[in-house]
This record gives sequence, C-alpha cells and structure tokens, in this order.
Amino acid sequence: MQADVPTRAGRREWMGLAVLALPTMLIGLDMSVLHLAAPALGERLHPSGTELLWIVDIYGFMVAGFLATMGTLGDRIGRRRLLLTGAAAFAVASLLAACSSSVGMLIAARALLGVAGATLMPSTLSLISNMFRDPGQRRLAVAAWMTNFSIGGMIGPLIGGVFLEHFWCGSVFLLGVPVGIVLLIAGPPLLPEYRDPGAGRLDPVSVTLSVTTVLPVVYGFKQIAQHGVHTLPLLSVAAGFCLGTVFVRRQLRLPDPMLDLRLFSRPAFGVSLGGLTLGLFAVTGTQFLLLQYFLLVLGLSPSVAGLWALPAVAAGVVGALLAPAVADRTGPLRVMAGGFLLAVPGLVLLTRLGTSSGPFLAVVGFAVISFGVQAALALTNDVIISSAPPERAGNASGIGETGANLGEALGVAVAGSVAAAVYRAELDGRSLPGGIAPDLTEAARATLGGAVEVAGRLPERLGREVLALARTAFTDGLHVAALLNIAVLMTLTAAHLTLLRRETAQRESTELDPELRETLPGPPPDRAGRHPRPGAAVVGTGRRRSGGDDLSDPP
Repeated sequence: MQADVPTRAGRREWMGLAVLALPTMLIGLDMSVLHLAAPALGERLHPSGTELLWIVDIYGFMVAGFLATMGTLGDRIGRRRLLLTGAAAFAVASLLAACSSSVGMLIAARALLGVAGATLMPSTLSLISNMFRDPGQRRLAVAAWMTNFSIGGMIGPLIGGVFLEHFWCGSVFLLGVPVGIVLLIAGPPLLPEYRDPGAGRLDPVSVTLSVTTVLPVVYGFKQIAQHGVHTLPLLSVAAGFCLGTVFVRRQLRLPDPMLDLRLFSRPAFGVSLGGLTLGLFAVTGTQFLLLQYFLLVLGLSPSVAGLWALPAVAAGVVGALLAPAVADRTGPLRVMAGGFLLAVPGLVLLTRLGTSSGPFLAVVGFAVISFGVQAALALTNDVIISSAPPERAGNASGIGETGANLGEALGVAVAGSVAAAVYRAELDGRSLPGGIAPDLTEAARATLGGAVEVAGRLPERLGREVLALARTAFTDGLHVAALLNIAVLMTLTAAHLTLLRRETAQRESTELDPELRETLPGPPPDRAGRHPRPGAAVVGTGRRRSGGDDLSDPP
C-alpha cells in the first residue's frame, strides 16, 4: 500500500532552523576559541600539560557522557523545553568559566558547560527530524545545521583573537552568553514542542553508568599517553570497559532503555556513527595542533592565526552544502567514502610541515581535510536520525551526538597526547643548552608553551636554542598525529566501501530473485545500475527516502 507523502516544511520551519543553528554555532565557537586561547590560559594559570588538556577536553567528555541522558530526557519532557533550559544554563556556566581564577575552578566550570551543552545538540537535531519530514528537505536541513558548527569555528578564532589581544583570556568564554540570550528570546515563538507521549521513566542507574563509563577510559588513556603504561591507568581503562558492559546489558534488559541499542543492528547506522565519531576525531585533533603550530611555532598573533584558519572552515562549509546534492545523484555511501578518502592528501601535506614552512602549506592541507571530512559528516547525521521513529528521534540523535562529541574530545586528547609524548621523548633525548636552571629546564620539557615562556626569560642566544629544539620536537609530534589520522580515515573509507558493496549485492540478489523482488516496492534500476526505490520506507521509521543508496535492511 502506498504510504502518505510527507508534508513539506514551510516558512516557519525554515525560520526555526535558523534559530536551531545558534546552539550548533555556539558549540563550534566554544571549541575553536578555547583551542586558540590555550597558550594564553597556560601563561595565566600555569597548568601542567595534563591539566591543560583537561581544560580543553573535560567539556567534550561531559557532553559525551550526558548526551544520551539528555536526548532521552528531551523525549520525555519536551525538546524545546530542554533546549531553552540548557541555553540558560550554558550562559551561566560561561560566566563562571570567564571568572575562573584557578586551574581547578576553570576545569569545574568547563565540566558544568559540558553538562549544559549536552542539552543543546540532541534537542536541535531531534527537532529538525520532526520539523522536516520530507527526506530531501531533511537532508538539506541537516547539512545546513552541520555547517553552522563550521561557521562557529570560523568566527570563533577571529572574535577570540580580538578578545585575547584586548581583554583577559577568560573573556573568550563570554561569547556564549549573547548566543544563549538570543536563543531564549527567539526560540519560543518559532520552535514547536515535541515529546514522546508514551515515554517511560528516566533510569538513574543508566544515567550514572553512561557517565562513569566514559571518564575512566579517557583518564586512563590520557595517563598512558602522558606517562607510559602503569598499573593505575590500566585499571582505570579496565574499570571503564567493565562499567560499559554493565550499561549495555542493562539497556538490553530494560523495556524502555535510555539508549535503544537495537538501532545498531542496522549496518548503515553503525557505520555512519563510526564515520561521525572518527571523522570528527581526525579533523578536531588536527585543528587543535595546527592552531598551536600557528601560535607557538610560527609565532603568529591570535587574530592572525584566526584569519589563517578561515580558508579551512570555509572549505568545510562548501563541502557540507555540496554533499546532499551529490548524494541525490550518486548515493550517500559513495559521497561519505569519497569525502574521507579526499581528506587523506591534506594530512599528507601536514607531514611536510617544518618550523620555517610558513602558514600556507598548513592552510592548504587543512582546507583539503576540512572539505572532505565535512562533506562526509553532512550525510552521517541524516542516516542516524532517519533510523528512528519521530517519537524516538531524541534517543537516536543522542546516540549520534554522543559519538560526535566523544570523537571531538578524544581527537583533541589523542592528538594532544601523541604530540606531547613525542615532544617530551625528543627533548628527553636531547641536551638542552647549559646554564639553565633545573626548574626552567623541566618547564621547557613539559610543553611547547612552557618552552616559549622559558625562552623569554633567558638570554637571547640561549632562548633561540631552546625554542629551536622545542619547535622541532612539537612539529615532529604533529607529523606523528597526522599519520595516525591518515590510518583512521583510510579505515573509514574501507568501511563505507564495504557497506556499499554489501548494499549493491543485496539489490542485485533481489533483482535476480523474482519472488524476493516482488516484496520490494519501487521501479527497476536505472541505466547506471542504481536502484533508486523512491518509495522505499526506511525500516522502523515509516518515512520515505528518495534516490541513491538504499540504507535500510531488506525486509
């Protein structure tokens, strides 16, 4: 029986999309500003290398830990209500971060920002899935939503650079306040309210397990990268995996789980989630190191470093906006695989960077990476949210955003830890110039920011020697991180191509088997051999998808 054609969105929905872009822009803005402000925070608060990474990372880890909870909570209390509450909490936490006077206070404020931020992303994505029922409109809306993360990254370094040059380093956190205020004013008249009328109770045990699974694993991994393999970090990782196993088993037993793990039974969902997580892992970690390269190796000012970041962010916006149109013709799996593969040459360019290369090679390399990865990521979210019925969209988007934010946080943690490990190993294996006090020597060996500060306190000749050694060690660490991300993107390309071959084989088998073919609605393949099946329903959704690869399992 032919299903009803989904209602197309009107003017109010598109105006609502503009409002929903604000929280997404806020997340991108907050992340990019902090990457640029890391050296200034180091000079003001004097954190250790590990503490500096926690200042950067704790936000993403708390977001990842609470996203699933907030996505499910939005299904229960209403997604607009959760979104506006989170926006207000985010503005307050931003003020606390701006006023932080110690490392511990800033880490705590960043953790609170993470909890508040966890309410924003799943609320926006699940609202989009309900506002845009037409598959073509939804795909475009999700791509536009994704580009606003890049726009936030674009204006973040520019505005943050100006703030860092004219105000104290904590002022960069104030950028979240006006965005939150605008959302509170414009959200109620433009955004509809959605909730699941049949939602069950929120399970406190599952909430606790979701958070305590993430943090021990990340803590253990960071300690191993910073200090080598020891008993305590290994026990921390093992404890996290054990708690994760308990969490998964509990979700499978509960009649109304916090996370609907049945979605992972669809290969397209799992592969797309992996692409979203690891794609952001590669691009975010690379951005973090390149901003440090601009500031500490090339010696650029924050505002100039922000300007050099613009081409890469603009390339990402172009890639994200082009992807849906190309996917309508070739299918999303081909675009996602091609995007990840296209980013690899950009990472290869980064392995050629030197201490005197100038910014041009880094900018070109990162622009190629951003274009390819953002084109792929623009389609992963559509696959994820279209895998759930409308009343469970918050749950599906919560899973997707958990993967996305975990990828961002781990990308910074892994890239920073790998670069720090290489940096420390190289300086430990080389003799710093004589005549330097032991405490200054230790500070220079800890981080590149510490070496820059030490060099400023030494005579000019000694300072130049210390800087040359430290900058070479950091650049070598950046090379190793780029090689790691090449391996990640090649793995993602292979996974998407494998799924594409599987889907193609399934379609060919249905075409060869008349009885099975009769169970599949839609026209035969076109001249290019594609099976568009414009009327095919995505399993479990009741919604209809047009064109390209059929990402649903056959009946």
